[in-house]
Amino acid sequence: MPVPTWRAAGLLAVAALVSGVGPAVLGVWLPLTVVAIAVVVDTVRTPAPWHIPVARHLPRVLALDGEGEVSWAVTNPTDRALEVAIADELAPSLGASRRRAALSLPPHGRSTAAATLRPRRRGTFRPTVLTVRVRSPLGLATRQSERDLPGVLEVHPRFRSRAEAELRIRRGRILEQGLRSARGRGTGTEFEALREYVQGDAFRHVDWAATARAGHPIVRTYRLERDQSVIVLLDCGRVVAGSVDEVPRLDHGMDATLALATVATALGDRVGLIAYGGGVRRILTPRRDRGQLRRLSRELHALEPELAASDHHGAVREVLLRTRRRALIVLITDLAPGAADDALLPALPPLLRHHRVVVAGVRDPELTVRMSTAPTGVLDAYAAAGAATVVGGREQVAGRLRSLGIEVVDQPPRRFAASVADAYLDTKAGGGW
Repeated sequence: MPVPTWRAAGLLAVAALVSGVGPAVLGVWLPLTVVAIAVVVDTVRTPAPWHIPVARHLPRVLALDGEGEVSWAVTNPTDRALEVAIADELAPSLGASRRRAALSLPPHGRSTAAATLRPRRRGTFRPTVLTVRVRSPLGLATRQSERDLPGVLEVHPRFRSRAEAELRIRRGRILEQGLRSARGRGTGTEFEALREYVQGDAFRHVDWAATARAGHPIVRTYRLERDQSVIVLLDCGRVVAGSVDEVPRLDHGMDATLALATVATALGDRVGLIAYGGGVRRILTPRRDRGQLRRLSRELHALEPELAASDHHGAVREVLLRTRRRALIVLITDLAPGAADDALLPALPPLLRHHRVVVAGVRDPELTVRMSTAPTGVLDAYAAAGAATVVGGREQVAGRLRSLGIEVVDQPPRRFAASVADAYLDTKAGGGW
């Protein structure tokens, strides 16, 4: 589609002025006609934009709040220099430093432009339309068209607790060696070797047959059992639709899931995922290879909370159907009193008969602040009372869960992911599940 430029408009204005003040012999329309013909001829000499090769290069995956680059490459197939402008269809939440670029192309040459991406939202982005505009040789007009250049960019959850996870991997490896770590001594469940008794060894680990043969005390040493299964049940229902510290509750759960998977796979255990809301939405079979964390991040990246009641019963049925061997089930949800009483607590007994269970929910630190701040007015008093009611309800839910033999994690965001990983390590150090 030809579009006149400001240069053509300026020439037309000059021609109109000449027509009004010049000699009559020139005629009124002659200057205007000359300019119009010049614009038409210049437009005809302009290469069609759909004949200009253009390529977009997107990163395959970016982390939320990470940084990447999108680039465009434009090739000039003609014998003369070209001025080409492009405009890309990039979602605002990708945080592109620019969506447009102007390029000068030498004859049969190639030029590139780039923009920085700083995504602010998870999900799969599919930019398609790219507009190409070619300037005419004299600059009197441009020709423009849209091109379909399908692209895919996945924005994965931000792994904020990566450093904490790496710290807990080192702790777990200390436990594997049977040494004292920051959280206690790991005895493990798999026999490893025999050695002489030293002060501090538990008498239950004495191997009496070996002691009789050797004539002095011999103990059995154990290592933490490997190749166990850890299944994360990630609640994506309406109870996780809110935000804590300006981050969605679901994203806190994803961070904890990635931290747990990082630690567990590094220690030789298999990690899987069942994400659910009103129904089961994602299933990832437990594996322990290095690629599992990448698969897990990909399964998580496009999940959003759904405004439906969480089907805990359906998620539990899915676990029981898929997991015959005893496993550690880490259910990440919210400990809101109403939802837990009505749906969560009734769904757990069948799970407890076959598996070890941890229930985790992120706590809003603002509740503690409101409770501890002296009220200065009626509204502050009401806010403090409301916060106390919510905290008390969460504690009641946690107490009922613990009475069933379930370990509970109820921590603010800055400690939540690490505490979930600690619950896994404590369970493993206590003899596994």
